[in-house]
Amino acid sequence: MAQVKHDKVREERITMEIIVDAYDEIERALGWYYYLEEKLEFPFKAKCIASRQTSPLTKGETVKVVGMPPEKECEREMFVNVRWQKRTIAVPLSQLAAHKVDEETQEAIEDWHYWVNQGRQF
Repeated sequence: MAQVKHDKVREERITMEIIVDAYDEIERALGWYYYLEEKLEFPFKAKCIASRQTSPLTKGETVKVVGMPPEKECEREMFVNVRWQKRTIAVPLSQLAAHKVDEETQEAIEDWHYWVNQGRQF
């Protein structure tokens, strides 16, 4: 994903709400996990915006996002559970764009995309 322009408001939210008091990778990952778990209003529809070798989704495919996987699954990157071919699987949130969601859900997803597009890791 391409790097995006610096956003002061988003940076402040990430620093003061999401990764505040996080001193290592696991704490930053947990900060993101609990932020997303609280802000995302499930279920919602999302479209795959990028294919990944680690995911079976193809670009343009629409899925129903149904929740968050266990926090252990999100120690390296944020995943969400989706319904796909009659089962529930976890896919990278950075691979999805939400469709017709509430403002809080949209903002949280955009926060994660911003973080990833800035080249940041935990």
